[in-house]
Amino acid sequence: MTPAIVADQPNRAQSRVIPQDLESRNIHFVGVGGCGMSGLANLLLRRGTHVSGSDARGSIVLDRLAALGAPITTAQNAAAIPQDADLVVASAAIPAEHPELVEARRRGLLIVKYAELLGAVMARCDGIAIAGTHGKSTTTAWLAFVLQHAGLDPSFVVGATVPQLGGGSGVGDGPHFIAEACEYDRSFHNLHPRRAAVLNIEEDHLDCYTDLDAIRASFAVFAAGLPADGLLVLNGEDPQCRLIRPGLTAAVQTFGTRHGDTWQATDLALENGCYAFDLRHEGQTLGRVRSPLAGCHNVKNALAVAALAHDCGLSWEQIAVGLVAFRGANRRLEVRGEVNGIRVVDDYGHHPTEIRATLQAARERFSPRRLWCVFQPHQHSRTRFLLQDFAQSFRQADRTLVPDIYFVRDTQRERELVSAQDLLNEIARRGGDALYVPQFEKLVELLATEAQPGDVVLTLGAGNIWKVADELVQRLGGRLPD
Repeated sequence: MTPAIVADQPNRAQSRVIPQDLESRNIHFVGVGGCGMSGLANLLLRRGTHVSGSDARGSIVLDRLAALGAPITTAQNAAAIPQDADLVVASAAIPAEHPELVEARRRGLLIVKYAELLGAVMARCDGIAIAGTHGKSTTTAWLAFVLQHAGLDPSFVVGATVPQLGGGSGVGDGPHFIAEACEYDRSFHNLHPRRAAVLNIEEDHLDCYTDLDAIRASFAVFAAGLPADGLLVLNGEDPQCRLIRPGLTAAVQTFGTRHGDTWQATDLALENGCYAFDLRHEGQTLGRVRSPLAGCHNVKNALAVAALAHDCGLSWEQIAVGLVAFRGANRRLEVRGEVNGIRVVDDYGHHPTEIRATLQAARERFSPRRLWCVFQPHQHSRTRFLLQDFAQSFRQADRTLVPDIYFVRDTQRERELVSAQDLLNEIARRGGDALYVPQFEKLVELLATEAQPGDVVLTLGAGNIWKVADELVQRLGGRLPD
């Protein structure tokens, strides 16, 4: 009999057992429209698993899953679960009282979280997991592209759409499976890869962690799960990353711009809005690289990719070609249009550090006459916990526009504790030029009226603020990219 996989569940008293014969299962995804959920559903579909799913609203993602043969519904009620389903997967955003989960419990079906199923899939492969507060999607996609470009044909799940990879997930014939390792709800404790990277460790998700010490401890548990013959690639410049290194059994390599890092970038110089640098391995210069992605943070992401690709057996020549050929993931400083000299750009950044890095990268990449930042705060709890950091994050913007906070995962009580106006007040207290514009249509109207040739309008946030970017392009008379 095929052994079962026991899912690690740090927040539960009992562990559930996920069957290993997933191809013969009927798996229903609740909240299948999310990036990770849809990617894993797609991967299992392409491996022959019978998959169904539901989500609150229709989308292109759902249409693509349906085109692959998955029954998809937006009903989200008890009847949404097919009668032959024997395993139900829920995203972290799905509450326990959701009608589909209530029905699944009534029928005695096995219910698991996305990260648990992801861990079960990874356990059957040569797993590579990318962890960190920032940069996971870009680095995961970049590594998948480099390995694919070199002919290793990996499987992967990325939390973003990546045009060069054909979407956010893929099934390859190679042994490697690359996925993001998210720290929210300690989800990444379910993953036990052979290779991993920790890009950075900062305060976030303080709705499920008490403080930075608890976050660092959680990353340490993840790192300790690597086997003795594994490899952990760490940001050598991040003090919190350095603190999780002692006592690990896996080999550790560091990356950064410091002397002594295993993988080092030196002689950085801006060239046409992106950084060129000498890439050094163990003190030896391998060659000069021009990052195809803007921002100094992407130099470090490139180093992490190089380290992991090298450990997978790629030559420097193969790594170099793949690094410079990558064009990035959607919603990562993505140009949505340029009309009458006004460039409209969209980005997923939703944490203070990401905002600062993205604004700086936008200035370096586009040299705008004025930089407009349209920031949609994501989660009331995140906004409240990091309010002071957020308020200091917009100094590189000439003008900041803020709609209402995107409400997700939080309780109604949390919603009442902070508002977008609170953030505006803190920005103004620091001398920033910020305006509260709650409705998207008013945002588009203001920008269409006041933006001038040479300006860059940057929409930022993990919610649906991208709609403002797309509507603005169309309002100005432009055409969106295919």
